[in-house]
Amino acid sequence: MSVIAVDGMGGDAAPESAVAGALLAANEGVQIILIGNQRILEQEINKLGDFPSSLEIVHASDVITMEEHVGMQIRNRTESSIWTGMDLVKSKKADAFVSMGNTGAMLAAALLHLGRLPGVERPGLAIVLPTPGGPSLLIDGGANAESRASHLVQFADMGTVYMKMIHGFDSPKVGLLSIGEEASKGSTLIQEAYAKLENDSFINFVGNIEGRDIVTGSCQVIVTDGFTGNNALKIMEGTVSMMFDVMRSTARKSFRSRLGGALLLPALREVRSNLDYRRYGAAPLLGVEGAVFIGHGRGDAIAVSNAIINAAQTDQLGIHQQVQSIISSRYT
Repeated sequence: MSVIAVDGMGGDAAPESAVAGALLAANEGVQIILIGNQRILEQEINKLGDFPSSLEIVHASDVITMEEHVGMQIRNRTESSIWTGMDLVKSKKADAFVSMGNTGAMLAAALLHLGRLPGVERPGLAIVLPTPGGPSLLIDGGANAESRASHLVQFADMGTVYMKMIHGFDSPKVGLLSIGEEASKGSTLIQEAYAKLENDSFINFVGNIEGRDIVTGSCQVIVTDGFTGNNALKIMEGTVSMMFDVMRSTARKSFRSRLGGALLLPALREVRSNLDYRRYGAAPLLGVEGAVFIGHGRGDAIAVSNAIINAAQTDQLGIHQQVQSIISSRYT
C-alpha cells in the first residue's frame, strides 16, 4: 500500500483543510503520514472525528508560511513540515509528498534535499487542465520564474512522457505558448526554444500556440516558462470565477431569469465541476528524485483529498518511477 506524506501546516486554510482532506483520503484507504505540530494536528483531528488507523502523525515544530521567501535558506529549516516531508520521501518512509504550502520552499527543498534527476536542468510544475478535447498539461506552472530555451525543451520532453504514461496519449501534441503562431513571433527565449523544439524528434511539436488555445484541447502539452504559466493559470481561474458570479447575479434579476437559471443549473454545475481545479488537487513537480505534488494555496479539504488519492494511485501504478526512468534515459 502506498504511503503518502501530507503537509498538515501548508496552505492558506491550514491546518483545518489539510487535516480534513487527509481524513477524507484516509477513509478511502490511503495510508497517510500527516506532518506538523502534533498537538495542533491532534486537536484538529479530534474536532472532526475519530483518529483513523491508516493515519500517523510525524511532529515538525517549524512552519514555513505562504509569505516567506526562504530560497536557499531552506537548509536552515530542517524542523519545518516541508523539509520533513521531503526527508520522508528521501528515506523511503513515504512514497510521495503532498503540500498546499509555499511553492518556493517546496521547490527549494526538493532541489536541495531530493535533487534533480540525472541530466535535468530545472524541474517543472505540471498542471493538468480539463479541456473539451480531454486533459492538457501546462508546464511550467510556476516553479521557475525565469527559464532558458533548454529548460523549455526539457519541459516538453517531461510533459510528453507524463501525458503518455498518465493519460494514455500515443503521441501528445506539444505547443509552445507565444503571442503568435509564426516561428518568428515571441521573445528571444521563445524563438530560441522554437528552433530547439522543432529539431527534437522525441516530441510531436506542432509549433506556437496563443493564449486562447490553452483551453481548446488542440495540444496535450503546453510549454512555457513558470512566470507566464502561473499568470495564465490565475487569469483562467479568475475568469471562470467571474463568469459564474455574473451568471448567478443575472439569474436573480427577474422571475424569468430565475426560471431560466433553474433550468440551466444542472448543466452549469457540470461545467463548473469539469473546470474545478480541485479535481486533480495538486500538480507533480517533474524532474526531481522523488514524487512531489504541489497544490494551490487556497486548496480546501476536497482538493487536499484528491491530491492525496491521485498521488497514491500514481504510485500504485508505478507511473512516477516509469516517468523518472524515461526522463533519465533521455539525458544520460
